[in-house]
Amino acid sequence: MARTALRPLLTVAIAALALTITACGSSGGGGTEPDAAPGDLTVSGPIPIENLDPHGTSSMDAGTQLAARAIFSQLIRITGPGEYEGELAEDWTANDDASVWTFTLRDDLTFSDGAAVTAEDVVVSFDRMLAAGGPIAGNFTGYTAEAPDEKTVAFTAPASDAAFLGKIWSFFVTPQSADEPGFFQDPIGSGPFIVESFEPGQSLEVVPNPEDWGGAPDLATLTFQAIPEVSARLTALQTGEVDVTWGMPDDQIPPLESDTELTVETVAGTGVITMWMNSSAPGLEDAEVRRALWQAVDFAAIIDALLPITGTPADAPVSPAVFGYAPQTPYEYDPEAAKAALDEAGFDYENTTIRFQFSQPQFRQLAQAVTSDLAEIGVKVEPIEKEQAVFLDDLLALNWELNIQQVGTQGYDAATNLGRLYTCAAGRTGYCNPELDEFLAEAGSTSDQDTREEAYAAASEIIWNDAVGMYPAFVELPYAWRNSVHGFTPDSSGSPYFDDVTVSE
Repeated sequence: MARTALRPLLTVAIAALALTITACGSSGGGGTEPDAAPGDLTVSGPIPIENLDPHGTSSMDAGTQLAARAIFSQLIRITGPGEYEGELAEDWTANDDASVWTFTLRDDLTFSDGAAVTAEDVVVSFDRMLAAGGPIAGNFTGYTAEAPDEKTVAFTAPASDAAFLGKIWSFFVTPQSADEPGFFQDPIGSGPFIVESFEPGQSLEVVPNPEDWGGAPDLATLTFQAIPEVSARLTALQTGEVDVTWGMPDDQIPPLESDTELTVETVAGTGVITMWMNSSAPGLEDAEVRRALWQAVDFAAIIDALLPITGTPADAPVSPAVFGYAPQTPYEYDPEAAKAALDEAGFDYENTTIRFQFSQPQFRQLAQAVTSDLAEIGVKVEPIEKEQAVFLDDLLALNWELNIQQVGTQGYDAATNLGRLYTCAAGRTGYCNPELDEFLAEAGSTSDQDTREEAYAAASEIIWNDAVGMYPAFVELPYAWRNSVHGFTPDSSGSPYFDDVTVSE
């Protein structure tokens, strides 16, 4: 079975994604001639690869995830919202309440040293991940794994977990020797490539793994090269020193699009620029007030000015690339109606100052634009840029009235966004609604996808209509690659796969 069938298929336009994800990935055009010699491929992403351990503190780092997809194997891969294909696993089932998930492994799986990949390797890897206590482990608190035989692995959750597949997608299987000193400097894996050399933060070179279950990739070498400075990275792409890159700022994309040697494409990601309003703060308790503030900001003009290529006005709290996306009616910019609604609600203009916190520099202009629009109707806003650690502490302490960040959805499942962040117990926004909790609990307690979609649609409607936050834009991810690269599929997560890629002269 070829690995081609397992590629993520999240490369369609954002409008089409509102309905479904279909297999219409892009490439530089065709493959190499049948007798062409394998070529060398060099890629440079925006995040350097510092660590190859897919279980530890860096497990969710974009660089580590990128390397792990080349060296190790997942049980499953995501092909669309709520859709999966097996990698190491050929089949999986859930019990009635989705608290036990059972996976059956393929036959004849081996690591790059020729040793068999067994169910016990999966269990030991899972236990190692839990013991490491990294960010992935936080998704599996109270879980256990066991191997009743060499091909079967059963994961047991402490409660119903319908989003388990979206979580286990980030988990990679390593040999039982992974705890040995120095293992991750020259690791053994079951992925499509083998490590040839690794300089943390600088470069990672890998070569095809002849033991790969789907067949060795048709490349001579694959090199991940760190080029931190954006302009230098894009120059390297245009001169041919780099073959593939991604994550460019909007103002750097037009010159690449005019280069006839390059293919440029943006794909829908899971990120949504999210501006929570603290519903427990004085003056913001009333949904009428929060809706009026949203209506007073011209987000269409702001996104058009600041993110003309990678930003799309949002119509839901989660992206169309996510299972559970349900479009809502956008708020129309109407400052006069917003001012009238605030007056009707008795908003205290004189004694209310909205502290608007953010931590990342890319939000600086957006925060200033929002502040300016709200000032037009007499609302005082104080933008406050904070160090990341302070920002996170204050975020959890609700020490803000307005907060901006880009919120993604791990595993492309709304459970890891709506189900995690909007419950009364989460306490993230100062908003608590028992009816919302019921819908989110229903979505998390069954593996029936139709029921889950209906529950998330109802939850999204409440979040949107009660203006728990403002949702300015969906964020797309730009990719660029040379036309000599064939079979490359941009990936919404920012960690693409390269095992089906070839390079021509």
